[in-house]
This record gives sequence, C-alpha cells and structure tokens, in this order.
Amino acid sequence: MDSNKIIDEVLEEIEKEGHKISRRDAMKLIAMSPIAAGVFANTVAPINAEASSSATGKIVIVGGGLSGIATAAKLCKKLKNPDVTIIEPNPISVSYQAGQTLISAGVYKKEDIIYQTKDYIPKDAKWIQKAAKNFDPDNNKVILEDGSEVSYDYLVVAMGVTLNYGAIEGLEGEITTLGNSDVVRKKIGKNGVYSLYFADGSVDTYEGIQDIIKKAKEIKGDEKLQLIFTDSPTAIKCGGAPKKIMYIAHDLIKKAGVRDKVEMLFYTNSDKLFSVPEYAQAIEKQYKERDFKWEFKTRLVSVDVENRVATLEKTWMEKGEWDKDLEEYEMIKKSERITKKFHFLHIVPPQKAPDAVGKSPLGSPASWVPAHKETLQHIKYPNVFAIGDCAAVPLGKTGGSARKQYHVVVDNLIAVMEKKDKLPAAYDGYTVCPFITSIGTVMFAEFDWSGKPAPSFPLDPTQERWLMWLLKVYLMKPMIYHGMLPGRI
Repeated sequence: MDSNKIIDEVLEEIEKEGHKISRRDAMKLIAMSPIAAGVFANTVAPINAEASSSATGKIVIVGGGLSGIATAAKLCKKLKNPDVTIIEPNPISVSYQAGQTLISAGVYKKEDIIYQTKDYIPKDAKWIQKAAKNFDPDNNKVILEDGSEVSYDYLVVAMGVTLNYGAIEGLEGEITTLGNSDVVRKKIGKNGVYSLYFADGSVDTYEGIQDIIKKAKEIKGDEKLQLIFTDSPTAIKCGGAPKKIMYIAHDLIKKAGVRDKVEMLFYTNSDKLFSVPEYAQAIEKQYKERDFKWEFKTRLVSVDVENRVATLEKTWMEKGEWDKDLEEYEMIKKSERITKKFHFLHIVPPQKAPDAVGKSPLGSPASWVPAHKETLQHIKYPNVFAIGDCAAVPLGKTGGSARKQYHVVVDNLIAVMEKKDKLPAAYDGYTVCPFITSIGTVMFAEFDWSGKPAPSFPLDPTQERWLMWLLKVYLMKPMIYHGMLPGRI
C-alpha cells in the first residue's frame, strides 16, 4: 500500500465518525509525527533495499505478535541470506491490541482489531503453526507442544504475556488476549464484573457500561451506583489501560446525563498515579475535575461475583522500635482488608510471561525472561534475545516500546552473528501511553528511563488534545500494519 492510499484510508475512517479534516490538515498531523512520517517515507521502499549483512545462522523467533513479526521482517531485510523461522500457533496473533480500549468506548468493533497472521509473515521466513512448550537453551532447542524439537543458532523470545485472572480469588482462568476466553468468561462479563484486557472482554465492557447507564437512569432518590476500577500488583502491558477505562466510562455516562448517579473509585497498588511526575500531576488534576476518588497501595485480592462484593487489601508502613545500631526506626508493614459492594468492577489481571518460557531455564523466578535492559540480550545466554511484553525490563510493555525494541534486537543479534565484540544498539526505555481522557481527547504520554517526558511532537504532552485522538484512533493502526510489521519504522 502506498502513502496516498494510507492517507485516503485514514480520511475515510475519520469521516465515518462524523468528523471533518482536510487532506492538508491530515498531512500537517503526519508531518508533526516522526512515527507517521516514517511510515509514509518508507511505504514504497523495496523489501530487500537494506540487505547488508552476510552473516548466517538459523534464527528462531518464538512469538508471532507485533514484536516477533516486525523482528522477522527486519532480519529478512538486513540479512542477504536469511534463515528465519517463526513459531506461533495463533492464526490471528497480530491483532491490534491497542484498539481494545476503543472497543470498550464503542468506537471500534472487535473485527476492527483482527488481522490474519499469514498476511504479515515475511516471504523469506518459515512459519511453524504450533505452540512452544519448553526451552532447552543449553542445547539450543525449542520443544513444541507435540513433543517435536526445533533447533536454533540464535533465538528471539517474543511470547507476550498471559492474563492470570485465576490469581484473584473467586475468578478463574489464565488466558491470552485473543485466545479462547471461555474459562474466564464464566465469571467475567456478567454480574457487573468486566475486563478489557482480552478482546471478548473489551466487547463485554462496553455492554457493561451501557448497562450501568440504563440502571442509573432508573434510579429514584439519592442512591449512587458504585463503579470500582482496579490495577494489578504485577507489571502489566499497557499500564495506562486501568485508568483509560475509567475515563471512557465517565465520558459515556456523562454524555448519557447520569454522571451524578454514579461514584467512581480507582484502587492502585502503586503509591502514585503515574511514574512520571509531570503526567502524574496532569492525571491528578483530571481526576479531580471529573470527581474521581482514588486510593494508593490497595490491590484487589478476591471477588464474590454472585453477591457483587470486592475484597481489597490496603498496605502501609508504620514506625516500630528505635534501632540503636542503625540509629533509625524499624519500619513495619501493616495491612488490612476492606470489602466494597459494587455495581461495576473493572479487573486488571496479574500478568507474566507464558509458563512455557517463564518457568523454563530461560525464565526468571517471577516468570519473565531476564534480559539486559539496554541490549535486550538474555542475561545468561548470549545467543538469546527477549523483546516485548515478556521481557523483564523496567519499561516496555506497549506497542510503542516494541517499535523501538525490535530495531535494537535486530542490530544486536546481527552483531552477535558477525562475532563483533560490542553490541551496537541500546534501548533507552522509550514507551508511550495514549491516555484516552474522553471520547475525542487523548493525552499522549511519551517517556523513557530518564523519568521525564520524551515527546515526539512540538506540543505540551500533558494536555488533552483532539489532535492526539486523531493519531490514536486513525493513524496508529496504519503505522503498525504498514510501517512496523513490514520492518520499516
């Protein structure tokens, strides 16, 4: 697809939603974005134009989502004689997960985020449509679900995460975003319990918000419906999603004219609303303006689905006895459990790398894949790299991070193949969280390991903007599918 066709596609989608933006204004938006500009500058680039390395070796990539496919595509472009194999069982593994918040907002349908993996496998790569069951890195082998083995010279682990709903008492199941969700939906998607972290769940969440609106319209008197939004004590992909769904629900309920009939509460295990102070301050201001209530250091531990009761655990530190040797007070961790009746509860499941890798010799005690945070090379096995959600790095569980990471992995992997002494590329921790603050505005939060905003645009990144809504809703998906997945940006 060439750049003109992409622009036409974007304009058509914008007009479907009843908005008007000229082709000239669309080009201005694109010009402001280095990401978008990269797509349009490279959409007509020959696929092998950059082939530059004569290094050889069998490369196996386990995981065929955005990270895995983009890595395969760029390797096939950079290597003159690529030998790349992708192990991925899911025929729709390249789904646009960033669109799940928009499904919950009623802007997208589920079919808008579904893509066929076969359409994005590089022509020079092989595809094994089976699941990995275990790893034997000492012998350079991947063990598949049917017991067969795949050998490799170099390995890239891009397996994403699993959503461990069963780790919360009263819920069941451990699933992937677009796998079979039947076991989880026994408890979630009904009785006021919802979660947008899997595709079917995002559909249910939109319906759940509509149900709250209906109930709120029927209220007589001063009763308020209780809407509870939770976070997770583990690292999670799309760390902004627990807050985005709260903003979305607020906006839909407000536009329905019943915001005064609901109370909205956010519970996070963190001690802050966001890790970057500038964004945390902006979010706190937005919360106050919307009359959101919130509690820190509080996590969901169990759900009584039938009776609509959530149990949360709040922790804090108290001074103990004075330590004469250290000349400081001993700090004692305290906790208490509280129960809350709810009409709507949004669940953010604990997350980890799939057990196939997390509990294998490649995994860590916390079931992630330990890698050096800058080079993304495995801490123990130099011929193994980790990328995307499964990697145990401080930041990086977003599509925006993966877009930066796969270039690092490719350059460093080729350097290893070429027997170079030093790895040339370093990931700086860049990640991006497009905070949907209403149906029509987004705060585009970009940052890295510096702990400071790292904006790509010449605009104040802490402000809510319709311009960034256009980027989130209409431009980011084409960027992924026409830029990142072919290994171009």
